Order: sequence, then structure tokens, then C-alpha cells
Amino acid sequence: MSEDILPDASLTGQALLSQPLWNKGTAFSERERDEFGLHGLLPARVETLEQQLTRAYEAYASRVSDLDKHIYLRQLQDANEVLFYRLLVEHLEETLPIIYTPVVGAACQLFSHIYRRPRGLFISHPNRHRIEEILDHSPVPRVEVIVVTDGERVLGLGDQGVGGMAVPVGKLSLYTACAGIHPATTLPIMLDAGTDNPDYLRDPLYLGWRHERIRGRDYDDFIDLFIQALKRKFPRVLLQWEDFARDNAARLLGRYRDALCTFNDDIQGTAAVTVGALLAATSAVGQRLADQRIVVVGAGSAGCGIAEQILAAMVKQGLPEREARLRFYLVDKPGLLHDGLTGFTPAQRPFVQPRDRVAGWDATQTGAIGLIDVVRGARPTILLGVSGQPGLFSEPIVRLMADHVGHPIIFPLSNPTTRCEATPEDLIRWTEGRAVIATGSPFKPVRYDGRTCVISQCNNHYMFPAMGLGILAVGARRVTDEMFMAASEALAECAGGFRGGGAGILPPLSQIRAVARRIAVAVAAQAIRQGLAARPPAGDLEQIVEARMWTPRYLPLRPRPAAPGT
Repeated sequence: MSEDILPDASLTGQALLSQPLWNKGTAFSERERDEFGLHGLLPARVETLEQQLTRAYEAYASRVSDLDKHIYLRQLQDANEVLFYRLLVEHLEETLPIIYTPVVGAACQLFSHIYRRPRGLFISHPNRHRIEEILDHSPVPRVEVIVVTDGERVLGLGDQGVGGMAVPVGKLSLYTACAGIHPATTLPIMLDAGTDNPDYLRDPLYLGWRHERIRGRDYDDFIDLFIQALKRKFPRVLLQWEDFARDNAARLLGRYRDALCTFNDDIQGTAAVTVGALLAATSAVGQRLADQRIVVVGAGSAGCGIAEQILAAMVKQGLPEREARLRFYLVDKPGLLHDGLTGFTPAQRPFVQPRDRVAGWDATQTGAIGLIDVVRGARPTILLGVSGQPGLFSEPIVRLMADHVGHPIIFPLSNPTTRCEATPEDLIRWTEGRAVIATGSPFKPVRYDGRTCVISQCNNHYMFPAMGLGILAVGARRVTDEMFMAASEALAECAGGFRGGGAGILPPLSQIRAVARRIAVAVAAQAIRQGLAARPPAGDLEQIVEARMWTPRYLPLRPRPAAPGT
């Protein structure tokens, strides 16, 4: 989409000022104030976007708490989207943790108490027979990207009910800020299937459907009604699934991934950014990913998705699949997953270790093989955490790993920060500065032995906005595993270009738009190779992707011409 989406020029006066997509506030010109009935509704001075940005950032910086800053940014977005996105783009390293993780976790928990204005669409189970009508109420003029949640498994916080809506809102902000997806084409949706969180059911201010979560056939029918209505109303939309529970996430993705253009960010996006970071990390220490031994702690949909994507990368580097699977050790609540246990999910089953291969690892003889037993027995070179259990990577476990690895690669990926398996400062200290670290939430650089260690945030913000940009650039009809692999490899290539003394293993956030362009080109090219592009480019793919990226700036408004005969 090379052209900017033009505003509804029939709006005038207060109605125009109340429309955040088109409102310029004090930047409306004298001509626009004449033509749109704005005189007297604004102070006399006409300002530039840059002058407004100075005032907005001053107001943002004056907020004391991170939550107050989050609320301010959301209020700014509800008033003036161009100014909101200009502030984000100019101060992305500072604002991204506020608008997204970790602060979005607190925004979910307090959603019903800090609620100001509606954004997106709320579809509750009692309104399931009105879904198509509700989709007609979309507040944006042309829907191209939807992020949908049911709020059951938000970050590491569990069931947040209707409060989970804060995550799709935040993620779509990053689609625009990081990859230039036009905000007039993005729509967050909350599928309110109830909540099993007793705190919310008791809260008199809770805004969601006050009912226990529906399950089984009722739930599946609700989801299917939504998908079928979506296919009728927005047949070419990109749909991102967000924060669905482990039992539903992979199942719903498998059911619908061939029915429309869709992906699950918790499964595929998390896996792709992790693989990109691991490719960069192993390259930085002069090794191959195919030669690693990997422990994944947290064998839910995210952990299994990460393992599958790493496996595919190892196979692509020439390792036979059977041998590659034996290099994975998945640890969940019952300990190491081995075939002496039962009750595995379909996603876990391919990574179950043979019991005789891990015989004797159980130091306590209880039948469970704990994490420290796995580290002692498997001697892993990579340790990944998606457990949501803070402090799980303890000093004895990390020191044991570091005893047999020159540069242990340790990624505590759980977020928000309060759920991180270990802090970078501890990991660096326990490994005498040898660990290669990336985290799911942002952490400040760590000083150790006279040097500064930058901690890369291995977070999906590197991945899902760029995936969306590449998909939309060529009108991809489906999202494939190969497209995610292309994205992972492009991210690793970008990381190599920024690596230097003290630098993190991933590119800095200040370069994220350049990184998004490169990833989007790789994704679009893969879609073309697989015959999935509805709009194969006639020109240079890089230029097509670049032309798709929206920049927050004001456009001149002109009144809509009067209809003939009026």
C-alpha cells in the first residue's frame, strides 16, 4: 500500500478533533481550520508535529510510574495517532517496554480499573450470534491485520479475562511503530469466553462477561463462528492468535492455518525470534546450531514451538532429524519428559527422550528427573526458559552448566520481568562473564570485570511486525514454517551486522525498522517461491516493501467534494 489512507473529509469541528486517526490538534493549518469549522476549538497558534512532539514527550517523561506512562501513551493514542506513533518511533527504546512487555502485564491485570476508552472490538460469548454484525462495527476503515485473544494465558500471568485485550492493542502498536503497518488497517479483537480467575469474578469493576470460562464444544463452536464470520467479512486479512491457553493454542492453529492467512505468535513468533537469536549466538562464539545440546524448560505451546523451529534449523544445517531430536531435553512440571511418563501433548511427544537413555539421572530416586539432573546428565550447551517460574535457573544449575561449556548460551525468555528464570547480572556473575545471554523482557546493561555487557531482548517485537509487513507486501494467502525460517535467518544476518565489542547478540532497537524491512523482504521472497503471493511483485521487492511502510506524518486535508445535484 504505497498511498496513505485518506481521512473521511466529511468530518468537521469537534467530530474531526475526536477522530484519533485524522486529528492533528494544534497542527491544523489556517486553511484547514477555515474549511473544517475548527476556529475557536483550538488555540490560535498553528504548531508543527515536531513542536507537538516536544510537548508530548515532556508530558510522558513527567509521569512517575511506568503504569502512569502507559496510561498516558494510551490516552495520547486515543487523541492523536500520528503524534502517538511519532513519539514511539523517536523514543522506541524507552517507550517499547512501556507500551508492550513488561508494563503491558500490569495493564492487563488492572485493565478494568484503568479503562478509559474502547479500542478494537469485544465479542462476548452471549453475542456469538451477532459476530458478523459486530465486525461491521470495526472502528478502522480497512482491516488488514487482526490480533485476537481470549485472554486465558497472558504472558506468565495466567487468565486475565477481558484484561487480555491490552496485549493485542500493544502488539498492533508495534506492527505500526516497528514495521510501518498503517494504523488505519489494524484491529485488536477480544473473544470474551469468560474467566476462571476468581479475583476478576469477584471484582465489581470487572468489565468482561462475568462467567466461568466456557469449555469443550461450546468453546470450539464460539471460535468457529468467529473464524467463519471473519472469512466472510475480511477474507484476505492476516490473523494473529495471541495468548491462548496451551491446550487450545496449537490445536486452533492446526485447525485453521490452511483456512486463512494466520499464525500464532506465542508458538511460531517466539520460536522464530529464538532461532534467529540462537543462530546469531552460536555464530558469535564460532559454532553451529546443529552441534548444540539443548534444554528447554517449559514444555507448553511456546516451548514445543521453539524446539520444533530449532530442530528445523539444525536439520537445514545437515543434521539428520532422528539425531537432532535426541539433542533436545524438554523439562516441564513432572521433570524431564521421557517415555517412562504418560500424558504427553501431541506437541511434546516427538521430543520425549527414551527412558533407557537417561537411566541413572534421577539423583533422588523419586522417578522425576529434575532440571539440575538434566544439566548434569545432558551437559547442555544451550539453556532456554519459557516456564514463567522466576529464579528457576539457580546458581548451582548455572555453575554446573558453565563447568563444561566455554560459552554457555542461556536465554531466560519468560516475561514480564517478574517471571524471568534468572537475571542477566546473576548469570554473568555465576559464569565469570562467559555466558551468552538474551532475555524475553528488557534488562539494563551489566557491568562486569571492567566491561559493559549489553543484554539483547529476544522478544517477538523483532518478528511479528516484520512478518506482517512481508505478508502484506505480496498479499500472501497463507503463513508457512518456511516463511518463519526465512525470517529467523534474516534476523541472524542483521545481528551479525551490528555485533561488536560489548554489543548484544541482536540488533539494537534503534535499528528495528531497518531490521523489519530486511526480514519482510525475506518473508515476501519465500512466499513468492512457495507460490503463495496473491500480488507477485513486478518491480524490486525491497522497494515494494519500503513503499508499504507508513511514516507518522500529517497529510493536508481537503473537504470532500459535494455530491452532484446537492
